[in-house]
Amino acid sequence: MNRKVKRRNKGPLAREAQVTGWLFISPMLLGFTLLLLFPMGKALYMSLNDWPLLGEHRFVGLDNYKDIAVDPLFWKVFGNTAYFTLGLVPFNIVLALMLALLLSRSLKGIGIFRTAIFVPVMTSLIVWSIVWKYMFATDSGLINQLLMLFNIKGAAWLYDERLAMPAVIVTSVLKNVGLNMVLFIAAIQQVSRSLYEAAELDGAGKTRSFFNVTLPMITPTVFLTVVMTVIGSLKVFGQIYVMTQGGPSNSTKVLVYYIWEKAFKLFQMGYASALAFVLFFVVLILTLLQWQLRKRWVFNESDA
Repeated sequence: MNRKVKRRNKGPLAREAQVTGWLFISPMLLGFTLLLLFPMGKALYMSLNDWPLLGEHRFVGLDNYKDIAVDPLFWKVFGNTAYFTLGLVPFNIVLALMLALLLSRSLKGIGIFRTAIFVPVMTSLIVWSIVWKYMFATDSGLINQLLMLFNIKGAAWLYDERLAMPAVIVTSVLKNVGLNMVLFIAAIQQVSRSLYEAAELDGAGKTRSFFNVTLPMITPTVFLTVVMTVIGSLKVFGQIYVMTQGGPSNSTKVLVYYIWEKAFKLFQMGYASALAFVLFFVVLILTLLQWQLRKRWVFNESDA
C-alpha cells in the first residue's frame, strides 16, 4: 500500500503541483536572495576587510571586530543607543496604552482624536524632525517662547549634553506613539464584555478590572509592540541626523548614525560593515531574549 502511494506521488500531477508551487514562491525567493542574502553575504565579507570606498581592499580577518572592542567611541555610542532605547520604549508603551484606554470607548467624535494622534505616524520623519528642531531652538523656538510667558528661561535643548537625548526621545515618542495606540485599541475592543461583568460581580473597580482583566488579555499585543518598539529604537537615525548630528560632544551619537558616519563620511566601509553586524547581533539577541521571556508574562503562552 505504501509503495502504491509513493508511486502516485511521483506521477505527473504531483510533479506539476511541485513545479507550480516553486513558480509561485520563486518571486519571493528571488527577492529574498537578491535583496537580503546576497547583501548580507557581501557585508559580511566587507567586514573582514580593510575596505576603503576608493582603492584596493585588503583582507584583515577579525581585525575590524577587535578594533570595535577597544574603540572608546563605540562604547560611548553603544551606551547612547541603550539610553535611547531604555528611555523611549517604556515611555512609548505606557503613553500608547493610556491613550488607548481613553480612546477605545464608543463616543461621538472619538475618531477625530484617534486620527489626530495617528497622523504623525504617516508624517515624513525628516519633516517631523525639522519642525521639532525649530521648536527646540534656543532663542526663537516655540517651547522657549511659551516658557517665557511664565517668566521661565528656556534651555538650549539640543546643545546641552544632558537635554539633547531626552529631547530626541520625546520627539520620537510623539512621532510613533499613534501606531502602538491603534494596536492597543484593537486589542482592548476584543476583550470579552463577560469578563468585565464577572469582575464587577466580584466587586472589582475600574483599576482592578484593568490590572486583572484588560492588561492580562492584551499581553500578546503588548509583547508585539514591545518587540517592534525595541527594534525600531535600536535603528534610530533620522531624528539624530536632522536634529543633533550626533552632538553635542557625541552625547546623541547612536549606532546607526555611527555606522553611517564611518561608511559615508570617513569611507571606512569594512569597519562600518562590522559595526552593522554588531548591531544585527544585538537586535537578534534582544529579540530572542524577549521571545523566551514571553512565556512568563504573555497570556496563554506558558505552554507554547
